[in-house]
Amino acid sequence: MTTQPVNLLQQTYAQTGQSKKTNEMGMREMQARAYGKRDSQYLLIKSPPASGKSRAMMFLALDKLINQGIDKVIITVPEMSIGKSFKSTALSDYGFFADWQVGDRYNLCLNLAESDARKTQIFTEFMTGNNNNSRQSDLPQVLVCTHHSFRYGFDKLMAEEDKIELFDKVLIGIDEFHHVSADESNRLGAILDTIINQTSAHIIAMTGSYFRGDSVPILTDSDEERFDKVTYTYYEQLNGYEYLKSLGLGYHFYKKSFFDALKECLDTTKKTIIHIPNVNSLSAEIDKYETVGRIIDIIGTEEATDTDTGIKTILSHDGRRLLVADLVTDDATRVNTQRYLANITSPDDMDIIIALGMAKEGFDWEYCEHVLTIGYRGSLTEVVQIIGRATRDSKGKTHAQFTNLIAQPDASKADVTSSVNDLLKAITLSLLMEQVLKPNVNFKRRSEIDWLGGESLPVGTVIIDDSENRPSDRVMKILNQDKDELLAQICQKPEHIKAYLSAEENHIEAEAVSNTVIPSIIRTKYPQLDDNEIRQVQEGMMQYMTINSHGGVVDGIHIPDEAVIEGERVFIKQNNSYIDIQNLSEQERSQLSETLLIKERYLPTDAHIYNPKTNTTQYRENNPSNSFVKVGSKFINVNSLPINLVKSVNPFHDAYEVLSQSVDKEMLKTINDVVKASRSTVTEEEALLMWPKIRAFIKNKGVSPSEQSNDPIERRMAEIIVYVRHQKAKRDITSHD
Repeated sequence: MTTQPVNLLQQTYAQTGQSKKTNEMGMREMQARAYGKRDSQYLLIKSPPASGKSRAMMFLALDKLINQGIDKVIITVPEMSIGKSFKSTALSDYGFFADWQVGDRYNLCLNLAESDARKTQIFTEFMTGNNNNSRQSDLPQVLVCTHHSFRYGFDKLMAEEDKIELFDKVLIGIDEFHHVSADESNRLGAILDTIINQTSAHIIAMTGSYFRGDSVPILTDSDEERFDKVTYTYYEQLNGYEYLKSLGLGYHFYKKSFFDALKECLDTTKKTIIHIPNVNSLSAEIDKYETVGRIIDIIGTEEATDTDTGIKTILSHDGRRLLVADLVTDDATRVNTQRYLANITSPDDMDIIIALGMAKEGFDWEYCEHVLTIGYRGSLTEVVQIIGRATRDSKGKTHAQFTNLIAQPDASKADVTSSVNDLLKAITLSLLMEQVLKPNVNFKRRSEIDWLGGESLPVGTVIIDDSENRPSDRVMKILNQDKDELLAQICQKPEHIKAYLSAEENHIEAEAVSNTVIPSIIRTKYPQLDDNEIRQVQEGMMQYMTINSHGGVVDGIHIPDEAVIEGERVFIKQNNSYIDIQNLSEQERSQLSETLLIKERYLPTDAHIYNPKTNTTQYRENNPSNSFVKVGSKFINVNSLPINLVKSVNPFHDAYEVLSQSVDKEMLKTINDVVKASRSTVTEEEALLMWPKIRAFIKNKGVSPSEQSNDPIERRMAEIIVYVRHQKAKRDITSHD
């Protein structure tokens, strides 16, 4: 038995085309934003797939080579296939002042057959060939390599030369920066730490998913403090596309076999990437080769396989011929398959790709409409990268879809708690993506706004009144740069999720959970903050979550004229000023024509507001933000959200609501039992004392005690039963171990 697919998130976009437009230097919006920080020694660029990070790196690197005294550039990428993004490019054709040039010898990602030893030799040659200030044209200035080659090259260079100062005038560009870790066992992270602390090298790091909540931080706090950050949001990218209109984030739950579920959620008319589970994961049912064969049987009947490329022609069950790529089978043909996929120029060149560890970050198949991932993925970074495979803009593609195929927890299995944890973490990814995929929320101090100049604030600006309790620069930086990382840490902890779900029907309890969980995360991540700063960050975080849990920011210009805005004033214009009609006499108001009335939403941001009662004029400064949130039937300005609403928000409410309507009663009860057991106050002693009474209750009434009973003793019995089941499951797991 399976359930029908359900989207926990469905977001539509405006197709403005803004994110694909270029300026006079040939830079797209994100690239120009990054270039504005070109003088930074350490720069972290957080930007989604297909936003142009590779070319942004080229612009920055060339400026440092030509204008900032940098002698060499090393670009390092996680996979060889990504290295092609940094091939020589005539940037001057589009208005830039120089071209990006990489000699084939020094792009170590081009030759798949070249040995590690040979690549390490070229790396050493590159670093030692020009250790002075000369600008001889025959000496290479740019090298492109994998993270693997960079690690080996660095170690070899230090072993032979023992001169860390060789990196003093080098720019190191790190693509897919989330591969770096501050963990002691992460060699790339250790090398980076050495270079930062012992040389004057410049570093540009890029990532589409910088979620430190995954496990170990990418940088130590002291190293991260040195980095300037440029953020280009997923919303900015997708809203600025030409063709893609909507994105869905969905889940499909199955009980027995994911192969049965595939028949329901795999639409072979959509360009699809299927990511199968690792053979060692709980989701794997058979080995990877058999898995590929079974999936092909679901698609149709294999007619032929191209001996050169490995591409299979499949006759679908409805008579269509489909091209299918197998990136799972690790034979000699797979390299040719990868090469074929890298040179696709038409939607007709491929229909379905089946992958295991490939086709994730950096994989560019612009026609992909659907990524179907089988099994729970423990890393937020990995899921965001997978989603990015479908979110590239392409003519004819109006909707992108991510579907996660997940097994339903089985109450009869010993690992039920673990499987419920995995399920909850998977569905709460939608909470994180809800924030990422909607308009960004930014914070600004009231004192920083140019009232007299009529400053127009971006949509989504929350104004902090700093007249009495001014937020520090550190607080403002956290609120504007680290919100998603903080939210990721909430999503990654099952105990946090369970605490919120336990408080699902009680706003007071939800507030109590937030007052415990969020400050704890902030205090751990930023130990230097005092109690007042922690409270300010918490309140900002909760405003952020409240706004997006109610559908996100709405620009005032998009609010229908007939819609009601909470507390909106009405004005008339008199000469060059505006008068609130509440400041007119009752007789004057009764004589006003409807055509003269001006709603506050239509006032110019620099409007002069005149009060005839006090004979004073002031600028419109009380609510300059034109950003609103729809709560119930009314719209509320983001700066006027009721504090009780902000404090009582349960960030997991929507995900749980959809889940509860999408699974059967048995599964929902299993989830609820695990959630409630996690907060139970029942002790083993109480369970032993009450168990005879529980057995007598069941024998006499023929039913188990109910959690919904009006009798508090019966409700307690029901809670004890849940506790006993939970303890039994934990002991079963221990015995199996």
